[in-house]
Amino acid sequence: MIIRLGDIGAHVGDLQRRLYMIGHKVEQTNVYDQSTRAVVRRVQARAGLVVDGIYGPKTEAAVKGQETGRLLRQSALVEAADQLDVDLASVMAVNEVESRGQGFVRDNLPVILFERHIFWRQLVARKIDPRPFAQKYPGVVSQARGGYAGGISEYTRMGVAKSICAPAAFESCSWGLFQIMGFHWESLGFESVESFVDFQRESEDNQLRTFVRFILQDKELHRALKQKKWSTFARLYNGPAYDENLYDVKLARAYKRHIDDMTEAS
Repeated sequence: MIIRLGDIGAHVGDLQRRLYMIGHKVEQTNVYDQSTRAVVRRVQARAGLVVDGIYGPKTEAAVKGQETGRLLRQSALVEAADQLDVDLASVMAVNEVESRGQGFVRDNLPVILFERHIFWRQLVARKIDPRPFAQKYPGVVSQARGGYAGGISEYTRMGVAKSICAPAAFESCSWGLFQIMGFHWESLGFESVESFVDFQRESEDNQLRTFVRFILQDKELHRALKQKKWSTFARLYNGPAYDENLYDVKLARAYKRHIDDMTEAS
């Protein structure tokens, strides 16, 4: 569950009660107001997590005292802003809008989405005839998009693909927080697709670092981010239908909110 500024309900009251029980001065109003958000930001900062005031599974893990070592850290966002030569608010806005929020489905298993039409293409590139496999596994090998199972079940689909050709299977998945396709491994500076995959498995920080490499190798995308041209950035990253999901509007609003937070804190 995600809780943002202005949300109202018993679930907000439960959060406020939990925060009070671990030593924070919070009134149970059932309203996620500025004072509650400020406490959540302090919890995030102490845990080293992204400090955005949005309460979700990662902040919940910190509140419950659970392990957060693999989760995205604020320091990684600062590092990314440095490498991209942009302000921190820009990186935080992109992370908020363009990332999946969770980089792992379980333990050391990054979020993946297996693309069967890409797998067909990667098999052809390796001079492997995909047609016999398409007849046997139409959900895994096809010239058409689709067949998605979602969540941990995507690993079952990838497992079938690995039995046909493991490198092509890895290349045919999008990986981690920012869903970078495995076939980009070489252009992103990895020695092999296996080393790319191992890097994604280590942490969400590494998944962000991969995203930074992806932006740096696309000059137009990088330029749009540096100039805060959110419509251009959203179109280049999400495709021509970006405006249907208001990605550009969401980026602009998130950027303003993070700038306001930083101004208030300084």
